[in-house]
Amino acid sequence: MSIEHPVYLEDKLEQIRTSGRLHYRSKSLPTWCPGCGYYSMTEGVTWALNEIGTANEDVVVVSGIGCASRFPFFMETYGFHTLHGRTLPVATGIKLANENLTVIVVGGDGDGFAIGGGHIPHVARRNVDITYLLFDNGIYGLTKGQVSPTSALGFKTPTSPFQNQDEPLNPLAMLLAYGSSWVGQAYAGRPDHLAEMIRGAIKHRGFSYLHILSPCVTFDKTDRTYRRLDLEVRDLPDNHDSRDRLAAMSEASTTDRPALGVFYNEQRRTLGDALDAVVEKAGGVPRRLAVRQ
Repeated sequence: MSIEHPVYLEDKLEQIRTSGRLHYRSKSLPTWCPGCGYYSMTEGVTWALNEIGTANEDVVVVSGIGCASRFPFFMETYGFHTLHGRTLPVATGIKLANENLTVIVVGGDGDGFAIGGGHIPHVARRNVDITYLLFDNGIYGLTKGQVSPTSALGFKTPTSPFQNQDEPLNPLAMLLAYGSSWVGQAYAGRPDHLAEMIRGAIKHRGFSYLHILSPCVTFDKTDRTYRRLDLEVRDLPDNHDSRDRLAAMSEASTTDRPALGVFYNEQRRTLGDALDAVVEKAGGVPRRLAVRQ
């Protein structure tokens, strides 16, 4: 029989102080609703950066509009708070301007798949070397609870009193179809696994997309709650081959039992590699060498 040991607040605080994670946190305290999964995401990002050992000045966090828009203010890194749905073009420009930067994009399902949905396929097919952390709560939380592109069919909100009549998008299937070189899924209710997945996404060379399931504790009391997700989520099968895009598509299609883990992972040339090849053909200095000089 296992013995449960008490956890004391002062011991936990000392553990956090000595972990190095606070090195990546600004003095501004997060202002999300109590219970919001963005807290797990913030801890996951700081833990991942600390584990990788990335210097603060080499990180840029890009956000759009929505609850995720506040994210850069809570990070002791460079940040870019851009327009609604325009995070990916801005992040692409930042990465092309300085290949040595670690560029992390954060956004919600509305920012990413409504107004910003047209940018995703092009970032994926070009394999821009950035990480996209998409926080999916299936609702517009910042604007007080309207349905989003990933809201469940039949979901009832203040602006859809007769229930949502639109079929939800399947972001994982879309990203796989677009040609993303790294696709994974995590859950805010499993913070340790989430942190590991964020680290894997950041370390991947190429476009990495991490879909993060999380409830909106304020405006969704019935559908995507912690209670339901705790029962529904599962790990990807042990024999899942992350090099097999068709197998990844099959797993992504099982939306009633969302799987957690790395669906797909491949190494191929990035947009930066392609542009360097063009520069070399033209007799110029590749961007990486130009940046280092």
